[in-house]
Amino acid sequence: MGLDQLERQQAEQSAKDKTKPYLTALIGWSLPAIEACTKLNRPFVVVGPPDFEAYAEKHDIAFIGWDFDRLNEGSDHLYKQLKALGAEVAIPLYEECVEWAGALNSRFRSEPRVFNRSLLLRDKGMMKRKAQIAGIKVGVFEEARDKEDVRRFLKRVNEALLKVEGDKNDPIHVKPLDKAGSVGHRAIENPEDIDALTESEFPLLMESHLDGQEFSCEAFIHKGKIQFLNITEYVRLGYSNFVPASPTLEEKRPIIREAIQQLIDAFEIEYGVIHPEYFITSDGTLHFGEVAARVPGGHIFDLIERAYGFNAYQAQILCGDPNTTEEELREFFPSTGEKAEAHAGCLMVHPHVNYVEKLEVPDELENHPYFEKHDMFSPAQGKVAQRIGFGNHYGTIFFYGEDSEVMRNLLKEYEQFNFYI
Repeated sequence: MGLDQLERQQAEQSAKDKTKPYLTALIGWSLPAIEACTKLNRPFVVVGPPDFEAYAEKHDIAFIGWDFDRLNEGSDHLYKQLKALGAEVAIPLYEECVEWAGALNSRFRSEPRVFNRSLLLRDKGMMKRKAQIAGIKVGVFEEARDKEDVRRFLKRVNEALLKVEGDKNDPIHVKPLDKAGSVGHRAIENPEDIDALTESEFPLLMESHLDGQEFSCEAFIHKGKIQFLNITEYVRLGYSNFVPASPTLEEKRPIIREAIQQLIDAFEIEYGVIHPEYFITSDGTLHFGEVAARVPGGHIFDLIERAYGFNAYQAQILCGDPNTTEEELREFFPSTGEKAEAHAGCLMVHPHVNYVEKLEVPDELENHPYFEKHDMFSPAQGKVAQRIGFGNHYGTIFFYGEDSEVMRNLLKEYEQFNFYI
């Protein structure tokens, strides 16, 4: 082959590469994310569990089937497939996809540290150590390999609290190192609680109990800076929450924003969305709980859209892409800033019984001015499935209204109501 011919072929290949579609790779499976990307007019490909391939094919959704739980020598094949299609950015949609998106983005951007940061956001022990090194307030924590480690930690924590014989122990909390949210989370108060732990739950993270009001933030980040910050107020963790937070918590927004930016800087987060959880005491002291880098639970993205008027999935996609311009972000986020006209809240309903015969929704609920809709359903076989973490609830009730105290009281009232009997 002559030199001229070789140069001509290289030029043709270069031209082909430049005309490849700029694809966003959605890592995981989420119909709201698929719809959001479609409405943004951004070409995309979904990397999801193989079970969704038939649905994707039926609805003309570009799709690559992938088992996220399996690491093997062929894992590099995923990057090569995506690169050949023209993918340039990966967006993680749920917990188990975070490090996969990190690995892909480190290749797309030729920045190996992007993958290391994704591991930091998946390992709760590493996460706590990094926060502590950065001077962020955290509770006392250790990792446990067996039940004896847990017994020693429980004893040491309560000795440090100057407990004497007869005093009730302060609880410690144990949770898996890499599971989402509350999955596997247990409160341990005495040695009998430790006996209930199984070998399959180890290794795990142990941490002291943190006092104060727990809340979460949803920070949309681009080039290492907060583009939009939502504060979600928990009424009962895993059951009910609303956005934006009540005036009492919202007035702490300046110190909360400062804490989130400190976290972003310490963890070297550049793009996407993070979902950190904090505890705040009455004097305004903040303690870091943990942080995720994917779509939050608790229907928070839905509540953000209802309260602020923008699609949070689209915000995640835009902020996750280094090539999104400042002009695009300014046009996308509300011109009113981080203020909302009213509060959007939801109650995630789980039956209080083991066997359901029917669903009853009271008229006074549906007639309340804050009530918007619900999607509760009766299980086909009647038997109630065991709740895993705060997932698999039996429907959600959505509210919208101006007064945060009315919202809070509604959520508390109907949390106790027996919808399923």
